[in-house]
Amino acid sequence: MKRVFSGVQPSGMIHLGNYSAMQNFVKLQEDSNNDCFYCIVDLHSVTVPQDPKVLYENSLELAALYIAIGLDPKKVTLFLQSQVPAHTELAWLLQCNSYMGELNRMTQFKDKSQKMTSVTTGLYTYPILMAADILAYDTNYVPVGDDQKQHLELTRDIALRFNNKFGNTFTVPEGIYPKVGARIMSLDDPTTKMSKSNPNEFSKIGLLETDAKIKKSIMRATTDSDSEIRLDWENKPGVSNLLTLYSVFGNISIKELEEKYKGQGYGNLKKDLVQVIINYIKPIKERYNELRGSDELKEILKEGAMRANEISSDVVKRVKDKMGFVQF
Repeated sequence: MKRVFSGVQPSGMIHLGNYSAMQNFVKLQEDSNNDCFYCIVDLHSVTVPQDPKVLYENSLELAALYIAIGLDPKKVTLFLQSQVPAHTELAWLLQCNSYMGELNRMTQFKDKSQKMTSVTTGLYTYPILMAADILAYDTNYVPVGDDQKQHLELTRDIALRFNNKFGNTFTVPEGIYPKVGARIMSLDDPTTKMSKSNPNEFSKIGLLETDAKIKKSIMRATTDSDSEIRLDWENKPGVSNLLTLYSVFGNISIKELEEKYKGQGYGNLKKDLVQVIINYIKPIKERYNELRGSDELKEILKEGAMRANEISSDVVKRVKDKMGFVQF
C-alpha cells in the first residue's frame, strides 16, 4: 500500500473555497491501495499567537468537520499532531541536519514575517516540523496546495541528504498537486480567492454558517451593472463566480445554468443559489453537530493517535539508530 499524509491547520472557519481541497482527501481514502493519515496540525498553529480556548475549540471543530464531509475513520487515520511526540522529536533531529540558508529561502516565512512586529523562531523553523510530519510516516504521497510546494521540496531535499549521509532511512515523498478546477472566489471581490483572512464576513461562506448568514452573503455578492447571465471571468467575474458556485454545489453544468437564467436578472440566480448552498451543507452541519461534543469524536482521535504513534515511533527509532544514539 502507498502511504498518504496531509494536514490542515485549525485556524478557524472552513469555507467553500477550502472545501474542494478537503474533498480530495475523501477521494484518496476510497482507493484501497492508499493508507491515509490525516492530521490536525495544531502545533503549526502556535507559530503565531493563539488564544488557548480558541485553539482548543478550532482543533475539535476541524476534526469533526473532517468526518462530517466524508472521511471514514475506518479507512483513514485521523489524529491531532500534538498527540504524537514523534513529530517534535523528529523535527529536532532534522533541524540538526538542515541549514539556515534553506530556511532563509522560504517565501512564506518572508511574507508572513514582514506583516509581524515580532517573529517567533517557530515560524522560522516550521518548514522543518512540516518535513517531520511527512517523513515520520514513510509517506509516499502528499496532497498539498501549490502554496506548499516549496516546503515539500525542502522535505525531499532533507530526506535525500539524510539518506546520502546515513544510509537509506527515509521514504522520499512526492506531491499530489490539485488539478486546475473550479475557482471559488471572494463574494465581495471576485478577482481574489475566498479567504479566511478577509475581514468582510460576507465575503465567504463557511460550512457551518446559518441559513440567514448564507442568504445575506449571496444576496450581497458583487455582480455588475449588466443583466446578462453568462460565464465570463474577464468581464463578469462576479456573475461567473456565482455560476461556478451553483454548478459545483448544485451539480449542474454552466451551460445549463446560462440557458435556465437566460433573460432573467441576477436576483433570481442569487435566490436559487441561496437554497442550493443551504441544501448542500445541511447534512454536513447535521453530522458535525452529532460529533462535535460527543465521546465518539474523542475516541476517534485517541485511536488515530495510537496508530500514528506506532508508525512514527518506529521511524524515529530508525533515525536515532542511524545517527548513533544509544537506545534500549
